Amino acid sequence: MGLFSNVFESLSTKLQTVFKELSRHGKLRPEDIDSALREIRLALLEADVHYQVVKDLLERVKERALGEDVSRSLNPAQQVIRIIHQELVAVLGEPERLRLQGVKPRVILLVGLQGSGKTTTAAKLARKLKGQGERTMLIAADPYRPAAGTQLEVLGEEIDVPVFTSTDRNPAKICLDGFEKARKGGVSVVVIDTAGRLQIDEPMMEELRTIKAAVDPTETLLIVDAMTGQEAVQIAQGFNAAVSLTGLILTKMDGDARGGAAISMRAVTGMPIKFIGVGEARDALETFDPERLASRILGMGDVLSIIEKAEAAIDKEAVEAQAERLLQGEFTLEDFAQQLTMMRQMGPVSKLLDALPVGVTGNQIDSQDAESQLVFTQAILQSMTAQEKRKPEILNASRKRRIARGSGTSVQQINQLLRQH
Repeated sequence: MGLFSNVFESLSTKLQTVFKELSRHGKLRPEDIDSALREIRLALLEADVHYQVVKDLLERVKERALGEDVSRSLNPAQQVIRIIHQELVAVLGEPERLRLQGVKPRVILLVGLQGSGKTTTAAKLARKLKGQGERTMLIAADPYRPAAGTQLEVLGEEIDVPVFTSTDRNPAKICLDGFEKARKGGVSVVVIDTAGRLQIDEPMMEELRTIKAAVDPTETLLIVDAMTGQEAVQIAQGFNAAVSLTGLILTKMDGDARGGAAISMRAVTGMPIKFIGVGEARDALETFDPERLASRILGMGDVLSIIEKAEAAIDKEAVEAQAERLLQGEFTLEDFAQQLTMMRQMGPVSKLLDALPVGVTGNQIDSQDAESQLVFTQAILQSMTAQEKRKPEILNASRKRRIARGSGTSVQQINQLLRQH
């Protein structure tokens, strides 16, 4: 999702600033949450997210943030961030695969405005399906733009997918003729590139209804330019009213748009986003993944996985007992060893660092060095007796040499650990 940097960079930066401020509070008061949600509301609206989507999203976040107990093993702010992530995923909707059931060849009808990226998306989709083992064919059904068929033929040659073109001026007949050729040729999926049209152009929408009735597509997908902002919602609603869409493909998600359309579309239109176009390359069409997109918007990397690992690995009762002893000045090497064991249960350091958001200081840490330090430290602690961990002052030269031999380390490393403790 790195290709989304331009689209969501500004929004992500603003949200991270809000989260940083939240994290400064040990205990969150209702007014702290209200203040954070006000800033988040402004950031989302500035990113061109539909106002009703923003309103509903933040109402649910506030209700949950004030009503749920935060995890004792986590900073309360992390729980609020998690709630926002979960609600944002809900807004983006569940991922839905292409419907490719039925008698072959199955038909995918692509519709949209002129300039939305239909033709290049048709080629990308055909290539993607071909890579999944489908025998694909493209149909150029735009008799109004002379270069459309030629463009699709060039793209088809690049991806090694056959393209059906015709000099006929009737797009419905072009589609039927192409479909018949695909059926005879053993093609499993046909992707139809239709002419661009405005959703308010009734004669052109009637033409689209005729095409759909002729070929009975399993999918009717609207190609939407993400850079059109909130206008994309009206476009989707207009096309859906005319031809009953089954899904959306958002294009130009690698551009400089504010990105709000991607967040709003499912919630406002009720239609699933099936793919996202993230570049000019023929493979730059990604299956829509709400979890990944939400994490990217929030600038989280894969921090949620770290939180889940922490919750699974950490013994809450042990941590509370250690915290109590720490307050009384009784934190021992035994407590430290227990903490280290819980940390190691979360996985290799390199994996944890990889899951951190880009720009976090941890990303510049030498993971191999950190991992080896943890291994040596744990080996030293495991080579100590329970009494030595509770009372490190009894560690004389003889005991240190024994521990060094048992842990494969040196007396100097043991002394360094003791100084740090």
